[in-house]
Amino acid sequence: MASHVKGLRRIKGPSCWQEAQNHLMDQDRILRRLIPQFDDERIEAPSTPFKTLVRSIIGQQVSRQSAQAIWERFLHRFDQAPEAHDVLDTPFEDLRKLGLSQRKTEYILGVAEYFADDQIRNLDWASLENERIIAQLCKLRGVGRWTAEMFLIFNLHRANVLPLDDAGLIKAISKHYFSGEPVSRFEAREVAQAWTPWCTVATWYLWRSLQSQSATR
Repeated sequence: MASHVKGLRRIKGPSCWQEAQNHLMDQDRILRRLIPQFDDERIEAPSTPFKTLVRSIIGQQVSRQSAQAIWERFLHRFDQAPEAHDVLDTPFEDLRKLGLSQRKTEYILGVAEYFADDQIRNLDWASLENERIIAQLCKLRGVGRWTAEMFLIFNLHRANVLPLDDAGLIKAISKHYFSGEPVSRFEAREVAQAWTPWCTVATWYLWRSLQSQSATR
């Protein structure tokens, strides 16, 4: 089921995902065509808050393939379970050798310092509303709204996140709704009105449509 408290609604369990699918296919002719193509797939189970933020930072402004390669090296370096203290104990240059830029290395170390604080590590993120979480995370160097929204989507599974700063989402909206023409944030938001309260699920299917297209080339 999903929580219906304002800002806290979550994608939780197959029945909730089915509810989202039904709504989106009923309200949007493009998603009516796309969703059946990926009907057996779902957003991955959430990782720890620290891992989710690090993965999002790694994914900033690089291709999906490059981000995945760096992320896999990062996981391997920490035996698939990176913790904030472990990252802080790792020499700066060793982190750089994983394929991280100097700036991203600094960002990740800043996030590690943040999560090394017991009060932060034990924070009940699930009880906080979306905008409060975004404001909290954006205090960190290297964490902007896009990164915080990825946290809401992939860690907290919040159901109604619309990441308008995401290049992939804008590209997919352009492709499927505007015949490849440039799309403004206003136009993207107009399209997404039909998706509420399941903008996260709609976004995920549009991402998948681009990934599937790339994989077949």
